[in-house]
Amino acid sequence: MDFTGKSVLITGGTRGIGRAIVEQFAAAGAHVAFTYRSSADEAAALTGKLGAIGYQADAADFDAAEEVVQDVVAERGCLDVLVNNAGITRDGLLLRMRESDWDLVVQANLKSVFNYSHAAYRPMMRQRSGRIISISSIVGLQGNAGQSNYAASKAGIIGFTRSLAKELGRRGITVNVVAPGYVETDMTSGLPERTRKEVIAVIPLRRTASPEEIAAPVLFLSSSAASYITGQVVTVDGGLAL
Repeated sequence: MDFTGKSVLITGGTRGIGRAIVEQFAAAGAHVAFTYRSSADEAAALTGKLGAIGYQADAADFDAAEEVVQDVVAERGCLDVLVNNAGITRDGLLLRMRESDWDLVVQANLKSVFNYSHAAYRPMMRQRSGRIISISSIVGLQGNAGQSNYAASKAGIIGFTRSLAKELGRRGITVNVVAPGYVETDMTSGLPERTRKEVIAVIPLRRTASPEEIAAPVLFLSSSAASYITGQVVTVDGGLAL
């Protein structure tokens, strides 16, 4: 897939899935911008290696999202692709979950999608083209004990996406979701070995995914080959949801 000259913005772009998305878009010729909250060293490495532009911004900050998108549009003249990837976990049974654990996860995972999609809405409407892809999770489809906050935020992304797809379709803008299963990232690296084995045992492909395997369908949904796909959830889970 060739994205030469395309303007792409990825939130949470310095680690795991976000970093893989940044790297694959850059390799495909895109002008890449990404946001990060605290991983300045990783951001500097990506900027130096790929020529990407990094913005230190909390994805949950509405005003910061507007500023980042405005800057990208001013710099490149357009915004062709927005990937909402920023996200966190604060796992725990609901009985022990603090209000702050709920608020932080919903703000980072769901409100961030609203923030950046809202900021990209007008530029893409003016262009009469654009792609918005948000990273949800298999947990948003199935739920998971001890992750009620995370599951709610990821399920919310799906409802938001389907609504936005209906709003923007008439302007040639597609809006879709990629829902990964278990991926080798910082979020899953802390799983106990016993839990890891139990998880892999119920995945038909008998392994977890690499971040690059999640980035690939993001690029596909951003391409002209996916121009008639909108409002959809692409599960990339090794068959876990079967």
